[in-house]
Amino acid sequence: MQSRATLLISCPEKPGIISTVSNFLLEHQANIVQFDQHTTDPKAGMVFMRIEFELNDFDASYDKLHEDMQTLAEEYKMKWQLNSKRDRKRMAIFVTKQESCLMELIWRVKSGEIDADIPMVISNHDDLREIVEREGIPYYHIPVSAETKDEAEQRTLELLEGKVDFIVLARYMQILSPEFISKFPNRIINIHHSFLPAFVGANPYVRAFNRGVKLIGATAHYVTNDLDEGPIIEQDVIRVTHRYTAEDLKVAGRHVEKQVLAHAVAWHVENKVIVHGNKTIIFT
Repeated sequence: MQSRATLLISCPEKPGIISTVSNFLLEHQANIVQFDQHTTDPKAGMVFMRIEFELNDFDASYDKLHEDMQTLAEEYKMKWQLNSKRDRKRMAIFVTKQESCLMELIWRVKSGEIDADIPMVISNHDDLREIVEREGIPYYHIPVSAETKDEAEQRTLELLEGKVDFIVLARYMQILSPEFISKFPNRIINIHHSFLPAFVGANPYVRAFNRGVKLIGATAHYVTNDLDEGPIIEQDVIRVTHRYTAEDLKVAGRHVEKQVLAHAVAWHVENKVIVHGNKTIIFT
């Protein structure tokens, strides 16, 4: 795996574009091990590609491929992203008081199911310090109030700078400012305890109970300035009945939340997600 890389491409559809990309990689002596593509319209749509390949003499070949890819991208109006398997992504986890999603991510990283590092956990409460530090992960308590929000975000950015590649909001019950979000475009993943677009915002389980729903779910999405409306990465649901109280819904929902969030994080880490507008293309 140390000789592997992944190339993500989105561009306007054009006859022969897949052949062009394949030949480009062949010219760089890349051995393609997986090639996925999706086209919105074969005549006038967009084409999305995920190519995983191996390189001989990796360091020299990778740098040369990256350089030449810029020329190809200009010619075909491509948005692209090249990632080396050697570069493990680093994720900061933000939490408040609920630990189920946090511990699921920590467990999956430790078991190797998510190939990433966790350099820090940041929380606006100190409740989860012991269980996090027991896992050998630094824990930072940064209180947030209406009066200190700007100062708290600045301190958080100082902690993150140069140390993380993306952020996971594992039931972090604070709204991030547009200025903060702009530092990590499509690199902040949130878990919302509802099957969006239903029950946007706070207390979705209570509102679901009051509505008498027969299904509850969870949604993992990238964070944008529009609350709970960013590009959706993963969703799932479970069936419930009239016998469930609002608290029962919360308990059942936690199991869905941690699975959905873990899937979304794994796909992000494995470079299987392309964001296009307010949608995602997931190559799983």
